Amino acid sequence: MARARPSCFLLVIFFLSVFLALVPETTQLQSSQAWTLLKIQQLLNYPPMLSHWRRGADFCAGAGSSLSPSGSAAVVCYGDTVTQLHIAGPPGTPPLPNNFSIGAFVTTLSRLPDLKVLALSRLGLWGPLPGKLGRLPALEILNMSGNYLFSGIPRGMSRLAALQTLVLDDNLLGGAVPAWVGTQLPSLSLLSLRNNSFQGPVPASIGAMPSLRSLALASNNLSGNLPDLTRARSLQTIDVSNNALGPAFPKLGRKVVTVALSRNRFGGGLPAAADLAAFYLLERLDVSWNRFVGPFPPALLSLPAIRYLSVAGNRFTGLLSDATPCGDNLRFVDLSANLLTGTVPACLERKKPGTLVLVAENCLDGGGDAAQQHSSPFCQNQALAVGIVTPGKERKSVAGQAGFVAGVVAAVVVAVLVVGLMVFLAVRKASTKGAKERTPAMLVDDNSSNGYPSKLLADARMTPKALLLLKFASLIRATVASSLVSPVLVMLISSISCVYCQMYRGRLGNGIPVTIRTLKIKRSQTTQSLNRHIETISRLRHQHLVSALGHCLEYDLDDSTVTQLYLVFEYVQNGNLRSRISQGTEGCKLTWAQRISAAIGVAKGIQFLHGGIIPGIYENNLRITNILIDQNHVAKIGSYNIPIMAEAMKPEFDSWKGGAGAGTKFQTDSPVHSGNTDIFDFGVILLEVVSGKTITSLYEVEILKELMQWAMADEDRVRRRSFADPTVRKGCSDESLRTVMEICVRCLAKEPAQRPSVEDVLWNLQFAAQVQDDWEGDARSSDGSPSSQVIRSSRLRLSR
Repeated sequence: MARARPSCFLLVIFFLSVFLALVPETTQLQSSQAWTLLKIQQLLNYPPMLSHWRRGADFCAGAGSSLSPSGSAAVVCYGDTVTQLHIAGPPGTPPLPNNFSIGAFVTTLSRLPDLKVLALSRLGLWGPLPGKLGRLPALEILNMSGNYLFSGIPRGMSRLAALQTLVLDDNLLGGAVPAWVGTQLPSLSLLSLRNNSFQGPVPASIGAMPSLRSLALASNNLSGNLPDLTRARSLQTIDVSNNALGPAFPKLGRKVVTVALSRNRFGGGLPAAADLAAFYLLERLDVSWNRFVGPFPPALLSLPAIRYLSVAGNRFTGLLSDATPCGDNLRFVDLSANLLTGTVPACLERKKPGTLVLVAENCLDGGGDAAQQHSSPFCQNQALAVGIVTPGKERKSVAGQAGFVAGVVAAVVVAVLVVGLMVFLAVRKASTKGAKERTPAMLVDDNSSNGYPSKLLADARMTPKALLLLKFASLIRATVASSLVSPVLVMLISSISCVYCQMYRGRLGNGIPVTIRTLKIKRSQTTQSLNRHIETISRLRHQHLVSALGHCLEYDLDDSTVTQLYLVFEYVQNGNLRSRISQGTEGCKLTWAQRISAAIGVAKGIQFLHGGIIPGIYENNLRITNILIDQNHVAKIGSYNIPIMAEAMKPEFDSWKGGAGAGTKFQTDSPVHSGNTDIFDFGVILLEVVSGKTITSLYEVEILKELMQWAMADEDRVRRRSFADPTVRKGCSDESLRTVMEICVRCLAKEPAQRPSVEDVLWNLQFAAQVQDDWEGDARSSDGSPSSQVIRSSRLRLSR
């Protein structure tokens, strides 16, 4: 028994040491890094997922990374420094307040120099992506997806030589994909820029990155052929769907596992069967809704690793048979909307549980419901129309083919004429009926924020909502084309205010008048980008902006791209500001107080465009003819710089851009200068408001500005009033007039830095309005006429 005690003692020591070894080591974080985390919490406006961050807290034993309804946060430390920072907000997080500074936020992050992983998702971050991120030299993983970052990828990030993962999905980034990404980031293995607005070609340097494993550039505005990717020897996944890439099929390495090329402009044929056999690791291939033509290679069905195959929405031809082999791993096949003939392969008919096969809209036998298949001549004629020689037709003479084509063309022409005549008669008949029998106003979608995916009208299986949208778009065109213009539905406005679009005036079923603006959409515009523009327009709701009430999309049934956008705006029926100042009749012209009120409304609208939406909207091509006045004399800005609208409209006064008359235009990546461009344009509007003279050129602006400065140089009120519009000079306070003239001259300063801010403009105009109101009150109390006091004051001045 005496010998057992040491053994028990040793056993207790052993278990105690094991227990202590399993307890996680806690090291007190450096005070400077703890302060940095608290500062980050403050800059993020104290989000709920960081509520446990307090002074003295053990940050390195954080809440973990599981996503809760309010988000998640995790801090990983090594020793006494932070090496990983994960913060994720819930979906739909709104932008941070206007006082948030992305530059100050990244400067604070740079105080964590050992940071290797930085994940900041859905936090409402906004502003241009800062090059200061290059101050984190140890960074290996960067994920800032789901925010509101704009501008391009800054060159300063090229200093992140250790970066292996870069994820910037679901932002507002644009410009070209920098070529230095492929040369200055040698360790990059994952590059994901999905759902942004990048334009131009994919740099050739991307195709030569030896470490790149995943390339995700889907849902942008990229164009041109993809670079040679065979040199990216490690590349396994490429997703470039929803762009305008093509037409050549990309050159890929043999290790690719996933290839997604859907909804682009790829054309021609697929690689030969011998080349396809080299993709022995390929599991997923999606080339749907492109412009591929030629024979469909059955070898795709039998690739050893293939699991997902979609070639829908192309012009593939070929004769399939029961004997066509399939791979054992195949779980999804979509051959629909092509020109395939023959029989559905038996291996697809005997599909395993969980396997989905789609073969509709071909000319196949045994392809499920016969109503979903075309007749064999349909596929042969379609193939001939696109220049494809179908099997069994090779021996036909050229003359025979030409005759057949001529016959088809003649038949089509006759059919079009008959259909056109029927449409004309139908429209004429419809126009004679009462308003109750017209198409319901609900054809306009009242929810502008809802997006319509390009799949919506990709084939004949359209939803009722899609059919309504098409019907509404067609009805507008038919009404105008037939010259049976009806004010109850829609009618063409005679004074069209944009060059590359048309304006219509209409009335909804409840009697509300509307304005319909049609915009032609470039084919390079992706549906995701278009939806973001529409979402931006839907958020522009302000008392002094002409707001959008709904929208309507028109699709190309061949490739499902959006071709026309119909924007439905509120109708402002009291004319524009110029018509109520310099071109109106004597009885309809605005008084001085009403003019100041209109100017204040315009300034408030500019303030909202600059700071009330993120990112701000600048360079709005403000013109007095685009300032509309409603029945309550409230001024509304009728045109602003939404990118999708800027592509369709051409500014009338390009020389005003830049303000100094140099004919230049500020870059939109400088909100300060871009905002000052709007201030200059506002100064031109204010100049016309004061003088009452129509301004049509920059030369007239300079002349009237000099005259205004001459009138202000002397204390003689008579000289000042001589510059003002005769209609209002007797009914305005001298101090109010002088204040408006002074702020007008400051707005027209040649140097952008010398122009006032919109807040400064607003304050001065409100002061002028208050002075005018007090002056009118005093005048009424004296003898009931504000003009009498002006006359007496002028006589006193002249007698001195």
